[in-house]
Amino acid sequence: MTWYALQHKPAQGDRAVLHLQNQDVACFFPKIEVEKIKASKRTKKLEPLFPGYLFVNLEQTDPMWAKLRSTRGITRIVGFANKPAAIDDAVIDHIKASMDKVAEQGGIKSGQPIELDDGPFKGISAIFQAYDGEERAIVLITFMQKQQQVRVPVSAIRG
Repeated sequence: MTWYALQHKPAQGDRAVLHLQNQDVACFFPKIEVEKIKASKRTKKLEPLFPGYLFVNLEQTDPMWAKLRSTRGITRIVGFANKPAAIDDAVIDHIKASMDKVAEQGGIKSGQPIELDDGPFKGISAIFQAYDGEERAIVLITFMQKQQQVRVPVSAIRG
């Protein structure tokens, strides 16, 4: 069996996957957890890794191909010259492995040692405390034999 990409209607990826699974089609709809700030509050939300697309695993001779376009939530089959574009298994395996690695890491955790690699504190070791808005973080640095809380740009942190 080979992997193929399908384009789904806006905000209907989950619906398309549900209907494809009801028809016994193997699907892969990769999602990642993303932190967003809404009304001054940091929230986590699952979002598609490839917005607008999902993957199915089918044989070229499978009669299911005729039903794909009429499946609820599906817009079209991604292809070239009126033929579905096959995706190598290694690409899908790499995406799955990368997603597992990202999930294991889970971002920077409070109390984790980091190093600052930009700004006035460049090269200083610190301890991550918390995020302070979308683009800043609170870290602890040792300065004059005392730990001080400092707000730094998130881009200056190297885990």
